[in-house]
Amino acid sequence: MAILSIKKVWKEYKFVNALRGVDLDINEGEFLFIIGPSGSGKSTLLHIAGLLDAPTRGHVEINGKLVPRDEDLRAKLRLKFMGFVFQDFGLMSSLNAFENIVLPSAFSGKPRRERARRIAEELGIGNRLTHYIGQLSGGEKQRVAIARALINDPKLIMADEPTGNLDSRTGLKVMEILRGLAKQGKTVVVVSHNPEHIKFADRVVHLRDGKIEKIQKVRIAKPKNSIK
Repeated sequence: MAILSIKKVWKEYKFVNALRGVDLDINEGEFLFIIGPSGSGKSTLLHIAGLLDAPTRGHVEINGKLVPRDEDLRAKLRLKFMGFVFQDFGLMSSLNAFENIVLPSAFSGKPRRERARRIAEELGIGNRLTHYIGQLSGGEKQRVAIARALINDPKLIMADEPTGNLDSRTGLKVMEILRGLAKQGKTVVVVSHNPEHIKFADRVVHLRDGKIEKIQKVRIAKPKNSIK
């Protein structure tokens, strides 16, 4: 069953068509991998699926309902349904790890402090919560970012090049964590340039020149880590 659908979406930037008539259903509980060469539209597609940007033409549906174009309403949907993980981590250096994790729940008016501590423990950073971002390794920063993405218990996790700033070993650990989230029912969408990580996906969307070239089913890799 599709939790999010992209319908005939175009995205134009001045004289460039970043996406050209894309149709894509993202199924509940799946790990979807988006790959393609530089400039193929990968991040643009993720930003539109994550309601961070609006299509020039076409539309997005969540659970069969049309997503409005009004930015305030879109922001409320993002806060309720989605969590985000980025290549540059997107963490606030003036806050410690715990404060970064709990921040999205504070925006919803319900700071989830105990949930933040539990998630941090499960991600192996429970002993780093009082450390500021500059005191953490790249892998620890990304785990903080994943914990922050999970704090509001979203249905969808959107990850844009989540291993791009990590060494290969740490990157694999992060992918195993994301795979574990999908195994527990979260819908996880990952944009990546790394074909080695395809093995973690249920399906792979291959983009080229703003169009879906093919959609590939993949044997599921068994995760080594699991977030409860």
